[in-house]
Amino acid sequence: MEKNVIRHQFKVSKEDRNMSNKHRSFLIWFTGLSGSGKSTIANALEEHLYKRGFNTYTLDGDNVRCGLNKDLSFSPEDRSENLRRIAEVSALMIDAGLVVLAAFVSPYKKDREFIANTVNRDNFVEVFVNTPLEICEARDVKGLYKKARAGEIKNMTGISAPYEAPESPDVEISGDVSVEDAVSLIMNYLERKLEV
Repeated sequence: MEKNVIRHQFKVSKEDRNMSNKHRSFLIWFTGLSGSGKSTIANALEEHLYKRGFNTYTLDGDNVRCGLNKDLSFSPEDRSENLRRIAEVSALMIDAGLVVLAAFVSPYKKDREFIANTVNRDNFVEVFVNTPLEICEARDVKGLYKKARAGEIKNMTGISAPYEAPESPDVEISGDVSVEDAVSLIMNYLERKLEV
């Protein structure tokens, strides 16, 4: 079947869309344990970017699993497939001219590498929300840690499944930083990257 698939080249390019939007398009990938604050920070950053006139869209782990990836479990294989699909969707959104924010636990280094390569490393910004397990577990916003400790959830990252922390993320946010300060730290990194 693959030999019958031929990529079509359209006349309007990513570069054209970036010029029209007056900003570059790329992926900001938030990784960290469940409850680390990834989605909260991504939401605040998107609001900040939107108010400044940037075209954005946020992909969140739970939201995507309600639709596109609702057929996937949390096994290591399905986690990888979940992220493969998100990488491909992100690549399309980048081509469409958007600044994409993606908040996913993404516990495996190989999967984050795959995502960076899929969207093109120049289009990839890795933000590690480095909140210690004990703080995430104390927050337990979704009650997942309690269920994992009770044996009701298998393959829970940080409890019964590993989390491979990024070795050199573009931006690292510690768990005790306020949301406002986290947004400022990320924006300091992004200012030049956004320029066309």
